Amino acid sequence: MPRSVPTALAPVPAKPVSVPAPAALGPAIPSPTPSLWHLGIEAQELTARIARLAEQLEAEEPEQQQAAIKALEDALLMEEGNREALARKADATCWVIDHLRAQGSYRQQQAKRLVELAKCDQRRADALENTLVFVLTRLQPAATRFSFPHHELTSRRSEAVEISAEEELAPEWLRVTTATAPDKGAIKAALKAGQQIPGAQLVSRRSWSIH
Repeated sequence: MPRSVPTALAPVPAKPVSVPAPAALGPAIPSPTPSLWHLGIEAQELTARIARLAEQLEAEEPEQQQAAIKALEDALLMEEGNREALARKADATCWVIDHLRAQGSYRQQQAKRLVELAKCDQRRADALENTLVFVLTRLQPAATRFSFPHHELTSRRSEAVEISAEEELAPEWLRVTTATAPDKGAIKAALKAGQQIPGAQLVSRRSWSIH
């Protein structure tokens, strides 16, 4: 079942937001025995503040981006001695990450849909134009320009080579192109076997995912 996102992540204001100081994220638990209602409100506030920090990661000025990253790092590091508070802030950060990724996925789907709609519009326009030109040039074969009350249809002559059967062309009419790329599979096997390859090295990485 997909997880719902805290309502605090609803549309973020478009106007620039100043980067909150690390202390602005505040202690995760203001009292020893907070109520569930209070914890819910606190989680929403945390996600909203982290979302504002995330906005600054796309700022035009690199200084703003670095300030946002440092503010988040400091806000998490300040809870080094409080595992429960750190867990709450980390969880709020995960909510923002989930929200951004879901939003990004949705926008990608919308972009694909809009691209298809744009192609459809273009095909319709081309079909209409071809039909119009066919009829007009059939009625006036010698015409190179047509004028209408609000539009004008003009033409220009050009020349292009059309290849109908490439396999029938002699080698002298063919252009040979080559492309090279590192064979990473072979390089990896050689490096793991202990071979030294200048310009390549085996790097071990750990990937993380949020569930």
